[in-house]
Amino acid sequence: MLKQRTLRQAISTKGVGLHTGARVEIALLPAPADSGIVFRRTDLPVAVSIPARADRVGDTRLSSTLKGEGATVSTVEHLMSALAGLGIDNLRVDIAGPEVPIMDGSAMPFVYLLQSAGVVEQNAPKRFIRITAPIEVRDGDKWARFSPYAGYRLDFAIDFPHPVFGSENKHVVIDFALHSYVKEVARARTFGFMQDVEAMRAAGLALGGSLQNAIVLDETRILNAEGLRYENEFVKHKVLDAIGDLYLLGHPLIGEYAAFKPGHGLNNALARALLDRTDAFEIATFVADAEAPPAFQDWQLKPA
Repeated sequence: MLKQRTLRQAISTKGVGLHTGARVEIALLPAPADSGIVFRRTDLPVAVSIPARADRVGDTRLSSTLKGEGATVSTVEHLMSALAGLGIDNLRVDIAGPEVPIMDGSAMPFVYLLQSAGVVEQNAPKRFIRITAPIEVRDGDKWARFSPYAGYRLDFAIDFPHPVFGSENKHVVIDFALHSYVKEVARARTFGFMQDVEAMRAAGLALGGSLQNAIVLDETRILNAEGLRYENEFVKHKVLDAIGDLYLLGHPLIGEYAAFKPGHGLNNALARALLDRTDAFEIATFVADAEAPPAFQDWQLKPA
C-alpha cells in the first residue's frame, strides 16, 4: 500500500522573506495521518492555524498567500513544492512571521531540511487526485489545463521578451516517470528583471530580494556571476511553482498539467475550477505499490 508520510522529527531554520525583508523562523513538525499540511502563525497573541488548501489562497500577485482568521502566510509555494516532491502528506508548519523565508530562491533548501528531519510512512493510505476529464481556464492569451494522464506530467511554456530567453528557456516537459524532482526541478530559482525589482521596492515589495536568492536580469544579461543552474532554469522554476501551487489541492495529482504563460493566479484558478467540477476527478488509493503509475513508484516516495 502506498502510505501517507510525515517527518520523523521536528526541524527548524531561519531566513528572510522575499517581499517583507523580515527575518523569520520556521519549524516543520510531524503531524497525524489525514491532517494535511497546516501553517500556524506563532508570532501572534493567539496562534492562528491556516490549512494549506487552494480555497484558502488570497493574493496571488507575486506569490501564493494563504489567508486565515486575521492572519496570512505568503510565499508558500516553494515549501509546498518540496513537500510534493518528497511525497509528504501531513505536516505542521510553525512560522513566526507573515512570509515563508525565500532561502536561495528555490525549493532545494527545504528539500535538504526535510531530508535531514527524516521522512516516515504512516499507517494510512496515500490519497491521490486523479483527473478524469479535461478542464481548462483562460486569462487573455494565458491558459492552463488539466487532462487525464496515467502519471504526473507538466508541459509548460513561458514567453518573455528578453534576449536571454532562447527556445530552451521557453518550454519544458517534466514527466515524473522519467525525471527526478530533486535532481531536475528543485534547484531552479525564482527570477526577476532589474526594472521590475526597482519598481517593487519603491512599492515596499521585494525588500528581501538579492542575487543570493534570485536570478536577476538587466536589459541584456543575467547579473548573477555564477549563471544558471539549469540551461532552462527559468521555465523549470515556473514548473516548481506550479507543483507547489497545485499541491494546495491537498493530494498528489495523477494527470497532466499543461500551461502557457502560467502564474500563481492561473494555477489557483485551475485548482479551484477542478474542485468545483466533481465529475472531472476522483480520489484514488493503491493497495499495492505496483498498481500505482510509475511516476509515483519512484518519485521520491520511498522513505528518505
